[in-house]
Amino acid sequence: MNTENVVKHLRALWRTDRIIADIRLRNLLVGLGLRAFAMLIAAFGLLMLELSAYFALVQIWSAIAAAGILGAVNFAIAGVLFVIAGRPPSGRDLELANEIHGTSIEALQLEARAFQAQVSGAVHHPLSTVVPVLVPLIAIIIKSLRKSARQSAAAPSADARS
Repeated sequence: MNTENVVKHLRALWRTDRIIADIRLRNLLVGLGLRAFAMLIAAFGLLMLELSAYFALVQIWSAIAAAGILGAVNFAIAGVLFVIAGRPPSGRDLELANEIHGTSIEALQLEARAFQAQVSGAVHHPLSTVVPVLVPLIAIIIKSLRKSARQSAAAPSADARS
């Protein structure tokens, strides 16, 4: 298991999650804005239909027809805006971000499996993990014992000369 790879994959995962969230948020905000505008136009359409009903009771047919046509047009515009707002987000950006996200998840799973294999190998064969550390340590101990043996052998001969 390489910690640099894990950090690299986690960073890529975090960035792609941010990109995906940003794309979805932008789509949500645009859709919400268009829906709000459509609702405003629908409210004007409803107002025009109510106005046309009022004119039907009070005025001559020409004013009624004008208000009714204007209300119908407002409802048609609101319907078109609702259809546009309901579109899914742009596929290319979101598809690329989802692909990178999936690749990062797979790489992290691969690193986790490698780490698990190392840990299980160390549990099943503890000497295989200790031997690479022990061999240089034993060599250092033997050198220091030889050095101390030489110094202790040299010390009595120095005493004998005096």
